Amino acid sequence: LLNINVGGKSFQIAYKVLAQYPITRLGKLALYTDPVKKLQLCDDYLVQKNEYFFDRDPSVFHYIFHFYRSGVLWMMDELCPSNFVEEIEYWGIHLKYSQRCCRILFEEKQDELSEYLKIEKELEAELEPLESGEQFDGKFMGRFRKMVWNLIENPYSSIPAKIIAVMSSFFVLISIVGMTLSTVEEMKNKTGKLWMEQMEMICAIFFTSEYLMRLISSSSFKNFLRAAFNAIDLVAILPFYIQILFENLEDGDTQYHEELHKVENVSKLGKVLKLIKLMRIFRILKLARHSTGLRAFSFTMRQCYQQVCCLLLFIAMGVFTFSALIHSVEHDVPGTDFTSIPYAWWWAAVSLSTVGYGDTVPDTILGRMVAFVCISFGIILNGMPISILYNKFSDYYAKLKAHEMSQ
Repeated sequence: LLNINVGGKSFQIAYKVLAQYPITRLGKLALYTDPVKKLQLCDDYLVQKNEYFFDRDPSVFHYIFHFYRSGVLWMMDELCPSNFVEEIEYWGIHLKYSQRCCRILFEEKQDELSEYLKIEKELEAELEPLESGEQFDGKFMGRFRKMVWNLIENPYSSIPAKIIAVMSSFFVLISIVGMTLSTVEEMKNKTGKLWMEQMEMICAIFFTSEYLMRLISSSSFKNFLRAAFNAIDLVAILPFYIQILFENLEDGDTQYHEELHKVENVSKLGKVLKLIKLMRIFRILKLARHSTGLRAFSFTMRQCYQQVCCLLLFIAMGVFTFSALIHSVEHDVPGTDFTSIPYAWWWAAVSLSTVGYGDTVPDTILGRMVAFVCISFGIILNGMPISILYNKFSDYYAKLKAHEMSQ
C-alpha cells in the first residue's frame, strides 16, 4: 500500500491499483523507482511513516481516491467547477473518466460560471471610470488635470462636482425642450425665434466648455476619443456650429454660389440644415452619463443582443409568413388593401406587435382567422424574451446602484 497524506488526512492505495493509471501523478509515484523523481511529485516525504505529503484540498481528494478504487470520477453539484478542474489537473486525471451525465451537467455549470464571470468583468469595466487618479502622476500639470477630471467625471468626489453633474442634466433637458418648442407655430415669430436662439447658444456654450474640460483633463487623448460618452458629447455640440456655418453659406452672395456651382443646391441646403438641427435630439443620450437606469439599459442590450436579434428574426419571419397568407385569401376581394404581399407587410407588423391600428383589416372569414393566428403568435413571441431582459436589467441596475452607494 502507498501511504498518502493530503492536507492532513491519510489515505492508503494499493500499488497495483495506481499502476493501472500510469499517466496520473499517483500512478507515476507508484511506478517510479528513483527516489529523486518521487520527491519531485510530492510536497514532502515522512521517512518514519513512509508517507508522501501533498498540500492539496483533502475534500476534493475524496473524489480522486474514489476514482482509483472504482475507476469512475464522480462529481457533486456543490463543488466549485474551477477548483475541481484545478485539482484534477494537478492529479493528472481527465474528465473523460466521469460518467456522461455528470460530465454534461458539470460542463454546463462551467459554462454558466464562465459567462457569469465574463459579465461581472464587463460590468466592473462599465463601472470603472475612464481615468484613474494614478494616471495623472508625473504628467504635465497632473495635479490640475486630476482636479478638473474629478470635477467633471466623478460627481461623488465633491459638492461642486455634483452640482456640475446636475447642471449638465439640466442643460440637456433645457436644450431638448427648446428644440421641441421651436417647432410650435406660436414660437416661430421673431421674439420666439430670438429666445430659442439665445437658449440654444447658452446650452451650446455650456456643452462646449464641458467637452473642452474633459479633453484637457484626459490623461490619454487616444482613450478619450475612443470613449462612447465623449463621442455623444461631440455629437451634441457639433450641430450648433455646423448650423452657423451653413447659415453663413446660405447668406452668401449669389456669385459665390455660382462659382461653386451650387445655385441649384441652395434649396437643398435648407433640408440639410433641418437634418443637422434634428441631430440635437442625440443630446438626450448625455443623460446616460449620470443616469443609472440608462446605463443599465444600455448594458442589458449589449449583453442580450443575441436574444434581441433572435426576436427580430422571428418577427421578420412572422411578417413575411402572415403577409403572404393574408394576401392569398384576401387579394380577390373587391376594394381590398392587400393587393400585394409588400402592401400586407404593414398589417402583419402591427398585428404581430398586437397594436392593430385598424387602418387595414381583412374582410373574409379566412382572412380573420389568419389575423387571429397572427395576433396569437405575436403575443407568444413578444412574451418570451421579456422576462429574460427584465431579470437581467434588474440585476445589472441593482449592481450599478450598489456601486454608486458604495462610492
